[in-house]
Amino acid sequence: MYQRILVPLDGSATSKQGLDEAIRLAAQTHGRLRLVHVVDSQSMAMAMGLAAGPVGDCFEVLARNGRQILDDAQAAAAAAGVEAETLLHDGASNPVHELIAADASRWPADLIVIGTHGRRGVERFVGGGCAEYLLRCAPVPVLLVRAPADGDAHAHRHAH
Repeated sequence: MYQRILVPLDGSATSKQGLDEAIRLAAQTHGRLRLVHVVDSQSMAMAMGLAAGPVGDCFEVLARNGRQILDDAQAAAAAAGVEAETLLHDGASNPVHELIAADASRWPADLIVIGTHGRRGVERFVGGGCAEYLLRCAPVPVLLVRAPADGDAHAHRHAH
């Protein structure tokens, strides 16, 4: 059964759906979580049209935000009696999905749990990484947790 569950988080409501499902799973299996956030300051700086100067400041803000996301997620896991460790990546040199796949191998994870909108196939998540890439290339199973559409009472889960 899944004892080591990797959970990429970006602070969105969608990734919170994935976290909630991962916590439920870990509580049932007496497993533990590895909560991962990738600070993608390079993409943020390019999107904002910033010159090289403010990028350091941008990174500090993003890193602080990422640490808060991880701390909040770790507290939610602890409240459910689930052990969770956190990892904050500086993703400047690698795509988010590559960092997550590599971390799943290194840790090693038994499962990756990701929240997704699930509207047009598998959408982007965690700062622009591609869940579809993980479905094809992850070294372990990937559980997609679809956020409920408006009026949908329950999130739908899809294991691939």
